[in-house]
Amino acid sequence: MHTNTILTKPHYAILDGLRGVAALIVVIFHILEAHSTSHLDLMINHGYLAVDFFFLLSGFVIGYAYDDRWTKLSIGGFFKRRLIRLQPLVVLGMIIGALGFYASDSAIFPLIHTVPMWKVIMVMLIGFTLIPLPISMDIRGWQEIHPLNGPGWSLFYEYIANILYALGFRKLPNWALMLLVLSSGTWLICYTVTSKTGDVIGGWSLNAEQIEIGLTRMMFPFFAGLLLSRLTKPTQIKNAFIWSSLALIITLAIPRIGGTDKLWLNGLCDALTIIFIFPIIVYVGASGQIHSKAGNKICKFLGDISYPIYITHYPLIYVYTGWVSDNRGLGFSAYLPYGLLTFIAAVGIAYAALKLYDEPIRAWLQKRLA
Repeated sequence: MHTNTILTKPHYAILDGLRGVAALIVVIFHILEAHSTSHLDLMINHGYLAVDFFFLLSGFVIGYAYDDRWTKLSIGGFFKRRLIRLQPLVVLGMIIGALGFYASDSAIFPLIHTVPMWKVIMVMLIGFTLIPLPISMDIRGWQEIHPLNGPGWSLFYEYIANILYALGFRKLPNWALMLLVLSSGTWLICYTVTSKTGDVIGGWSLNAEQIEIGLTRMMFPFFAGLLLSRLTKPTQIKNAFIWSSLALIITLAIPRIGGTDKLWLNGLCDALTIIFIFPIIVYVGASGQIHSKAGNKICKFLGDISYPIYITHYPLIYVYTGWVSDNRGLGFSAYLPYGLLTFIAAVGIAYAALKLYDEPIRAWLQKRLA
């Protein structure tokens, strides 16, 4: 009964579309990242901020979908819904990562061939739970908490945000939530302008520095999105999907600001983007409607594949990055076919995962558990 009441609530189709646009940019960013030498020469330079956009969008959608449902919804019921929504693809992403693990053996991952299969299977099984692995259990060399599927780190922090929301933060009055957002925003600015790298890249390792980055990246955008869902009433903006998509693409593609001597400038840009630009983009997206069949199909497709492509594409990136590291010095024309193939394969795998695995599994789980 509760599922039906939540699902019949008016839906923000444009926000689904924006999530898909951001997810596709993430894939392109990761493909091009294989050709960079540092944070300074990343192509689609601010593509990493898509994760922060996802956190803000998640907070907005969670607030919109659940804030007024708690008289009929238990904490256990909330967690059950979130697990049904997120966990099946977490499992699949880890399986894909395990299947492709040895294919990424290369100059950049020189020890992969020495890792026994039992250890890969153990890491995969732990990955199913999203329990973070300590650095001592790393099997790739990048010190990731989920070395078979790197983006699992952001899902770990997504779950933390959901737990905080359900266990108490949902009860905060708006003034208290505003204080939380202001303090976490201040924390975000202080971190970025003093960061050693001049950005918010990170959060995927289990050490004090990376945990700080992960919490910094999650706290402000998620709870700012929650506050935004409470305080704003979307208006009617024409062509909202076009305008918000363009704004998102331009924001993520902005070149690096400042150089090695002015790292704080790019850090400040990151913070201001997360604090001001992303909420505006979400507000614009929530203030529009799609009137054409083609527009609805595009937004639905983008929304449908946004999570599958985000959580399944990175094993392909490991393989592509390994291939690039073994073939340095080739021209653009040599890299282009493999890069395009990686992108097309990521989209194809995501769509197949959605239709053949995620949707059937979630339907079965909802019937059994909801």
